[in-house]
Amino acid sequence: MADSRSAKDPDGNHSTESARIHSTEPAGADIVAGPGPADRGISRRSLLRRGLFLGGAAAVGAGVAATVDRTVAKASDVADDTVDFHGVNQAGVVTDTQQHTVLAAFDVTNDRRDHVVEVLRRWTALAAPLTRGESVTVPIYTPADATSAYADTTQISTTSDSLEAWQAGANRLTVTVGFGRSLFQRDGKDRFGLAGRMPTQLVELPHFPGDQLIPDQSDGDLFLQACGDDQQSVFHAVRAIARVAPDIAALRWTQFGYSPSNRAGTPRNLMGFKDGTVNSNAHPPSDLDATLWAGSDSPGWMAGGTYLVYRRIRMALEHWDRLRVEDQEQVVGRHKVNGAPLGGAHEMDALDLNAKGADGGSAVIPATAHVRLAAPESNDGAVIVRRAFAYSNGTTPFTERWPPWRQALEYDAGLLFLGYQRDPRTAFIPINTRLAVNDALNQFTTHTASGVFAIPPGAVAPGHWIGETLFD
Repeated sequence: MADSRSAKDPDGNHSTESARIHSTEPAGADIVAGPGPADRGISRRSLLRRGLFLGGAAAVGAGVAATVDRTVAKASDVADDTVDFHGVNQAGVVTDTQQHTVLAAFDVTNDRRDHVVEVLRRWTALAAPLTRGESVTVPIYTPADATSAYADTTQISTTSDSLEAWQAGANRLTVTVGFGRSLFQRDGKDRFGLAGRMPTQLVELPHFPGDQLIPDQSDGDLFLQACGDDQQSVFHAVRAIARVAPDIAALRWTQFGYSPSNRAGTPRNLMGFKDGTVNSNAHPPSDLDATLWAGSDSPGWMAGGTYLVYRRIRMALEHWDRLRVEDQEQVVGRHKVNGAPLGGAHEMDALDLNAKGADGGSAVIPATAHVRLAAPESNDGAVIVRRAFAYSNGTTPFTERWPPWRQALEYDAGLLFLGYQRDPRTAFIPINTRLAVNDALNQFTTHTASGVFAIPPGAVAPGHWIGETLFD
């Protein structure tokens, strides 16, 4: 629900935002954060474009007003499905997985510590009302010493809500922020005086056999994960946050993902198997302090935080679909229809890794089956809390390296693996080392993007911001 109290923007100015939310008018451009167009200089080209934009704006504005009259009555019909943004832990980790996600990473383009602090303050101030489904004023930050990302092309961004998610509701939107290794140190340089505060858990992953990682779709200084049950609302959140300071926090990559509803039980991945029976936030381990949240071996500023390993895993769906279902089940180690482990009858049956077949020799769950190699029982009890989304980036051309040596199109589709853990050195790295060498699924999967991020504690209450424990 909208908060009727007067609020302050990140510059300390009182905002009229809540008044707008209770009216039929969306958030407008009455807050200018940082130097305006006059401070940057206005080119002849910009003036010409501005004239064109303003001319079109009158017509667009009239259309918006008409839309307001027709839709405002429906706003009360939207369910209040808000996930609280504030808390000791950031939302979007153990939150029940939503149906859509947009992941994004940013590169910080200068070495001013105060600029990074201000960006994180404003991201936090913006994210909180976004997760409540409110119309927002974007707190643009354009310090004079930052090089404009749109110099001599357009003016600085307006602070107006872009409106594509206006009145859509909260849709269980969560916004989660993380820090990459390069925020602490890049090419041996301590960029912001943070190198001494980098957690040892924030490791650079080894190169695993079969990795084909694309550098400009991996890593990043800052990480943003937006999840929700409406795709346009999720994209709106990332779009709005990315507008705050493109001169300082420049987009490095984005990735869209989706998940079916879990109302029918554990969601299925694009291979058709249930994904998340074990090691997921849908069925989390009983002791999250031991497996998920940063412990006493992490820096004090990470208390309430966790560590994320992100992997984009492309699936060779064309070849998977040529495999008989019973052979697919031998690869995965579970029955496809009900998700039960081989030898079991129900999805939640425990894995019996010692069970033998009727011949008394071969294992019921093959030695190369994915579930055997990923199971805590095979990895000294290591557990990862996973949030898994499917992705589909269309199709790309390829050439088969086996008969009939054909050229065709294949899907660029697969799984977005988001693995949260207390320490990647004792969880993801040993598990994936085992999988990368022996997993039968490797015939059908390729890791194409990667990143490790420290997810700091949440903003505990209004007035606090994500990252304040690091920069205090």
